[in-house]
Amino acid sequence: MIDRQRKLGEFGFTGDDDVVPFEVGALDVRGRMVQLGPLLDQILARHDYPEPVARLLAEAALVAVLLGTSLKFEGKFILQTRTDGPVDMLVADFSTPKSLRAYARFDADQLAAAVEAGEATPEKLLGKGVLALTIDQGADMQRYQGIVELDGVTLEEAAKTYFRQSEQIPTDIRLSVGKLVLPSPGGSREHWRAGGLMAQFLPKAPERLRMPDLHGGDGDPGQPPHEVADNAWRELVALVATVEHNELLDPSVGSERLLYRLFNEHGVRVFEGTHVEDECSCSRTKIRGILEGFSAEEIEESTEDGVIRVNCEFCSKAYEFKPAEFSAEA
Repeated sequence: MIDRQRKLGEFGFTGDDDVVPFEVGALDVRGRMVQLGPLLDQILARHDYPEPVARLLAEAALVAVLLGTSLKFEGKFILQTRTDGPVDMLVADFSTPKSLRAYARFDADQLAAAVEAGEATPEKLLGKGVLALTIDQGADMQRYQGIVELDGVTLEEAAKTYFRQSEQIPTDIRLSVGKLVLPSPGGSREHWRAGGLMAQFLPKAPERLRMPDLHGGDGDPGQPPHEVADNAWRELVALVATVEHNELLDPSVGSERLLYRLFNEHGVRVFEGTHVEDECSCSRTKIRGILEGFSAEEIEESTEDGVIRVNCEFCSKAYEFKPAEFSAEA
């Protein structure tokens, strides 16, 4: 939570679950950083996910928060995976200005087999499929969706591919997820934490976004294909690569301090950001609207012991309806 006793830019002004926008003018870089703490702990504890699943969902939540808080309009940013691995679906749904919800679906038997075989890496758990990143501006506006293939890559790598292919904005992203023992009422215990850093190269001169020639041309043979050749971008990537995973997680470091460590030689500015909250958009009215579209046969099939029960997959809230509410006379 933002500490109003401190000033913007001072260490400790922001805290857990606060997204911090920043700018490094000398490198033509803008970005966002966040450390998720209590919010993430609540989401993961609600479903009691196995640790490998929780780690994947936490990464999905980080990407959704980093991208969703950049929206300048009322709407949603939705990250969803559909794959053939033990964890066959991840959904992280960010609604402006500050609401996050997330859900994972997995096959318990396949997951246990993967763990026993030592194949519980993120790439193996996801398997092959797609990552869909959707921007929803509301009922009267067209959705925008970018699709990235998932085949032996992490969510971090897939997010970079999305920006390179769909947005054509040079973007570097670092994600870190883990458990830390922190003080709690009644004694210290393990808490889930996650940290994410997204930095984008946005020069005013478009020619600075030029890609080097493909292999076989006269470009720099030492530069990876499809990477921007500008020195400022290269320096940004080198600096971001120095970030340790524990730095992204450690609440005693914090977003401002880490950004200062990275970019103090170039001058870094931070801006007041967004405090993200664990909020689900489900409601009795919305679920009733869905059920009203069911046929009489579907209503009958959904009824058990005289009641229609619906549980929200995101927040686990339970709703009950009487079949008579959806009869032709209702």
